Amino acid sequence: MLVGCFGIQRVSVTQQFCLSIFVGGEGNRGLVKGKDLKQGAKMRLVGLTGGIASGKSTVSSMFKHNHIPVVDADIIARDALKKNSGGYKKVVAAFGPDILQDDGQVDRLKLGRIVFSDASKRQLLNRLLAPYISSGIFLEVLKLWIKGHKVIILDIPLLFEAKMDKWTKPIVVVWVDPETQLRRLMERDNSTEEDARNRINAQMSLDLKKSQADIVIDNTGSRQDLQERFSEVLSHVKRPLTWTEFWLSRDGALSALLGVIIGVLAGKKFFW
Repeated sequence: MLVGCFGIQRVSVTQQFCLSIFVGGEGNRGLVKGKDLKQGAKMRLVGLTGGIASGKSTVSSMFKHNHIPVVDADIIARDALKKNSGGYKKVVAAFGPDILQDDGQVDRLKLGRIVFSDASKRQLLNRLLAPYISSGIFLEVLKLWIKGHKVIILDIPLLFEAKMDKWTKPIVVVWVDPETQLRRLMERDNSTEEDARNRINAQMSLDLKKSQADIVIDNTGSRQDLQERFSEVLSHVKRPLTWTEFWLSRDGALSALLGVIIGVLAGKKFFW
């Protein structure tokens, strides 16, 4: 859950422009929570977020199981810290060799404890890794667009904090109550209550994320309860694309290009 700990800040101006070509979705008020969805959307980028131990990764896996491609910011963040990568060199230079394991790889648990207990160091790590993570997300989206995928899930724990929520519609938040979140985190990581609270408090609260969501998945119940709620969300996400979404998907772009070529050829024949 690296990016959930360390985060990303914001994409570059060029990446913002390119992402604005892709962003999409329009509301289905039967499932909408919070703000209304914008109309006139483009290729559908679905924002998926939550909090530590909320079950977001489980929902992400459910999307994958249903053949919806997922861009996982955690995986991109781990790649950004691989040994001898650009991000690795910057982080080791800033935090020192004590954060390394015997094999030279970054000890993410040790680094996590450092940044969870010091907001300034967490912000420093964000600044160091932000360019690598945002670029990685953009490139993965671009690859999937080229392959012709019309619906893509952006699994980003810090979707709101990184200001990437404006590029995704709808925004899906996996929510649990604070007591459940604390208990699950302590059980999952075998951590003390103090450590677990520090990790939770280092993130934006789930209640605040819930208030900014378009769709909320309440994961306080059983796995069967989660599956039932997910089935509703899946139907919403897989609904047919709007015309605007279609024309800005790869297939729509190719259709438009073909139409231009035919028009040019027809014009030549008519005028020449």
